[in-house]
Amino acid sequence: MNYLAHIYLSGNDDFLKLGNFIADEIKGKSYKEFPKDIQKGIILHRAIDDFTDHHPLVSKGSHRFFDAVGHYNGVVIDMIYDHILAKHWNTYSKVDLNLFAEDFYLLLDANIDTLPKKISKAVPYMIEHNWLVSYASIEGLREILKQMNNKTKHDTALQKGVDIYIDHQKEFEDEFESFFEDIRAFCKEKIKNINQNL
Repeated sequence: MNYLAHIYLSGNDDFLKLGNFIADEIKGKSYKEFPKDIQKGIILHRAIDDFTDHHPLVSKGSHRFFDAVGHYNGVVIDMIYDHILAKHWNTYSKVDLNLFAEDFYLLLDANIDTLPKKISKAVPYMIEHNWLVSYASIEGLREILKQMNNKTKHDTALQKGVDIYIDHQKEFEDEFESFFEDIRAFCKEKIKNINQNL
């Protein structure tokens, strides 16, 4: 799951959203340096990643990308799933996607000093290019994957994943629907558990 799904799965708790958003940059036990409410979001993010990585439908979908992008197939399926979520946003949220994104950008701005430096530097670019909403279009998805090629250690063409997605769109969307039902239920319980135990 990428940014949009992680933020959505945090529910209505702003600190869970922030922790979930920054978690990829927080290694090991260094999450304990953050306020408790943000720690909860980091823990939730790690649980979401673990659940996703071991879900058979996600494995099935990511395998379709392997020939084109090799071991970056997990990155591509994460982006494809954010695209499907954005595309079908009204199925999962009563809040308009543009408003949801705008509220999150305001949250980032208000907490910019809490964010890790690498992320705080990327926030203006994220807002300027409206990443969360741009996932919804095929063109936006393709453009983001092209940009991500610059961050990989090897020569990649991650945007090839878009054509594979288009060729197998029904399978991907059906798999996402089932998987997302599972992960929403998982997150609901996990958030309760985190709130009780941290």
